[in-house]
Amino acid sequence: MHRFYADAASVTPGAEVALSSEESRHLTQVLRLKAGDPAQLICGGRRWQAEVAFADADRAVLRAGTLLPATEPALRVTLFQGLPKGDKMELIIQKAVELGVSGIVPVAMQRSVVRLSAADGEKKRERWQRIAREACKQSGRSEEPAVALPCPLSRLAGMLSDHDAVLVPWEEADNLSLTGFHAQHPQARSIALVIGPEGGIDPAEIALLRESGALPVTLGPRILRTETAGLAALSVLMALYGEMEAMPRG
Repeated sequence: MHRFYADAASVTPGAEVALSSEESRHLTQVLRLKAGDPAQLICGGRRWQAEVAFADADRAVLRAGTLLPATEPALRVTLFQGLPKGDKMELIIQKAVELGVSGIVPVAMQRSVVRLSAADGEKKRERWQRIAREACKQSGRSEEPAVALPCPLSRLAGMLSDHDAVLVPWEEADNLSLTGFHAQHPQARSIALVIGPEGGIDPAEIALLRESGALPVTLGPRILRTETAGLAALSVLMALYGEMEAMPRG
């Protein structure tokens, strides 16, 4: 089923919602949908079964039908990802969004090889946000996670304080696993997940994170690559907190 985003704040059954020029062009020129064709409308944090009410050149309108079950997780996980090399960040964003991440913050750490200027950081953020939106469409999510501008680790303290817990997978952690954390905090609803870049997190950075209340956790005896660690931890957390059950919440 083809899915389209709209900026309408609220929608009611039968309402007609105009798509942006970009979404309209995709509907009419790429997918070649016509009036009466089925689609899904995503706006205001909800998903609607819909149909194309109007499609002409670069303008399209969808008519909302029935409200679809919610797909957003109750567990809110923000991924603070150490900047990796190459295009690894694109893969991380795509898969993290599919798994249910609530937000992504790229972080420049001591062992990050990549160094971005303000202008390059904004260009990267725009591309990363487009990747997040496409992943939302593919996975049927109703809320698009925001990808923040890259920031240094020193700025994280204020961001981390908004979460119930801050978890830092670290190869030297050996006394707390994700399963153990869940057993101690079964009601947690907002988790910050901090992942190091290639080369891992420097001990001085671990000390700084500990001062902000972070808990180093182990992901097992094998050392995972940066593009694997966050996705593995996110998957485990979603499973432990019941977010991979068959029936979505209505």
